[in-house]
Amino acid sequence: MKAARWHGVKDIRVEDIAEPSPAAGEVKVKVAWTGICGSDLHEYLAGPIFVPVEKDHPLSHDKAPITMGHEYCGTVTELGQGVTGLAVGDRVAIEPIFACGSCAACLEGKYNLCDSLGFVGLSGGHGGFAAFSVVPARMVHKMPEGLSMEQGALVEPAAVALHAVRLSKIRAGDTAAVFGAGPIGLLVVEALRVAGAAQIHVVEPSEVRRQKALDLGATTATDPISADAVALIRKATGGVHVAFEVTGVPQVLAQCINATRHEGQTLIVSIWETDAAFQPNTVVLKERQLQGTIAYRNVYPAVMELMTQGYFSAEKLVTRRIALHDIVDQGFEALAQEKSHVKILVEAPE
Repeated sequence: MKAARWHGVKDIRVEDIAEPSPAAGEVKVKVAWTGICGSDLHEYLAGPIFVPVEKDHPLSHDKAPITMGHEYCGTVTELGQGVTGLAVGDRVAIEPIFACGSCAACLEGKYNLCDSLGFVGLSGGHGGFAAFSVVPARMVHKMPEGLSMEQGALVEPAAVALHAVRLSKIRAGDTAAVFGAGPIGLLVVEALRVAGAAQIHVVEPSEVRRQKALDLGATTATDPISADAVALIRKATGGVHVAFEVTGVPQVLAQCINATRHEGQTLIVSIWETDAAFQPNTVVLKERQLQGTIAYRNVYPAVMELMTQGYFSAEKLVTRRIALHDIVDQGFEALAQEKSHVKILVEAPE
């Protein structure tokens, strides 16, 4: 079958690989759609970050070259021995976390904080940029009847956003700022609406993405290149209760902190390629908090329920749909060069 595989920086190849079969406890899925994630783009432009290169990942038992793609959905075509609760023909979204199940975090149910954390399509395994994928049954979530397959490909990034907002201190009626209106930032805007934020101030240089943020319910959307976004946010709110950093741009971290009120919280959602610096006194003197967040845990059912209510809409977020053989030029290169894109979905080959 055809699959898009990471071989190195700026070296993703669509090539023929063996079609996988499910072992005991595994499920085979005919992939429908797979989203290109910001993490995928980081691996393409500056990897390896999550991709294991020198030695196999301890849970996937795989290393580069690996089949990419972790935001995906499809239809169950085969069940491995012992799998229950699923049937051939079920439409499913994949929760692609590798977790050991035995470290301290896993034993507390916080499997996204696993000591050996990995992701299908980043850390190995049978990723979604292919015709078929095989994953452990625990990663497979049946989709509600009302959801389209395109929506299924958005469950994973929407879960990132919903988990971030759940982890934050935001309460109904509070104010928030979101720095970065890429796919995750825009999904955070929607998750903040779900949580009842009274004001949501977005900071984003792309005019197209700023307008998208406003369309999704942001209170304001500021271009940080032409205006002092932090000053405008502080003038409007006196400092927000929570700021979300969703850019991975080093200088933005300090801006997020400075946009919050006393005892405010900055939630760092991005995966970083480089170090970032801030003046610790800006945290100390206002008793502010810095909080990291990675992926999600136990939120897929809630995400899909919210989708049935109209949140996290593919119709509003998907800006391009492409075939697998166009994934480099029309996918990764387009995202690297055109900041007007929000979410690009890749259709699996037959």
